[in-house]
Amino acid sequence: MQDTSGTIVTVSTIVQAPVDQVWCFFTTPDHIMQWYFATPEWYVPKATNDLRPGGKFSTTMAARDGSVSFDFEGEYQTVEEHRRIDYTM
Repeated sequence: MQDTSGTIVTVSTIVQAPVDQVWCFFTTPDHIMQWYFATPEWYVPKATNDLRPGGKFSTTMAARDGSVSFDFEGEYQTVEEHRRIDYTM
């Protein structure tokens, strides 16, 4: 198994919507629970978000059939409102 500690992945995108709306949908747990899954067979029963440097986030992803679930979690390093979010997982 390859040690990937220290690997940096950068993801950026352009969304055609007002930045304050996109920021809200991307960072508010109630909104995250409505969209943060890959297919209709999955859902998000729980999300938490402490959006500040040093703050932690956690999103539980679960199969609708109850067969599996897992937590996607990390800690923020940089939060620049409406501009940038850096985190480690």
